[in-house]
Amino acid sequence: MEENMEEGQTQKGCSECCLKCLSGIPYASLIATILLYAGVALFCGCGHEALSGTVTILQTYFDVVRSPVDALDVFTMIDIFKYVIYGVAAAFFVYGILLMVEGFFTTGAIRVLYGDFKITTCGRCVSAWFIMLTYIFMLAWLGVTAFTSLPVFMYFNIWNTCQNTTLVESSNVCFDLRQYGIVSIGEEKKLCTASENFIKMCESNELDLTFHLFVCALAGAGAAVIAMVVAVSILIHNHVILTSKSTGRYCTRF
Repeated sequence: MEENMEEGQTQKGCSECCLKCLSGIPYASLIATILLYAGVALFCGCGHEALSGTVTILQTYFDVVRSPVDALDVFTMIDIFKYVIYGVAAAFFVYGILLMVEGFFTTGAIRVLYGDFKITTCGRCVSAWFIMLTYIFMLAWLGVTAFTSLPVFMYFNIWNTCQNTTLVESSNVCFDLRQYGIVSIGEEKKLCTASENFIKMCESNELDLTFHLFVCALAGAGAAVIAMVVAVSILIHNHVILTSKSTGRYCTRF
């Protein structure tokens, strides 16, 4: 009996083995993981550089100086956001690996490899906990997307004004940082279109680059939201199947 099985395995060609391996890949989980990594990388990389560009713009053109004491000013907040970005990148790198592991362990190829599969109560609890965690991450990324849209809106107003400087030459339009909560009410840090600093800022590449970096960071956050929605759908689908078909072999390709 064993000899016949070994002969059958040796008679299989390379294409059949490749097809068997490919049939066990969790494609939906793979797509969600790739989309998650791409979105997080885009958000973290572009967001970090956009924050650095914001510091340069504030110091160079708006004449905002860093507080000499340990006060919670805009520069301290930007430093905090950078550290948050580092944590997000590390956390979701680990989460992406867990997402792929969950996907692989719910495919038919793994179950055939380990024989008859029966999910335990602990397994169902872990699956439900993973669904809850992914749903919380989805809500968190929705909040991050909404928060990232604020600097995009602010930079769009300034960038759009620079692109239409000929239309605002007759009027003196000013951008007051107090309106955006960047500085306190007692500080007057504003930049008007008739000032020399505004013309220099429009002619430089810093404003254009920072604006488009924030747009890319917003796109990355949106991609992460889509990845979370796909991941939640996959996990719920697999959890329902594993719960209802907990006895015997049942193949899911998610």
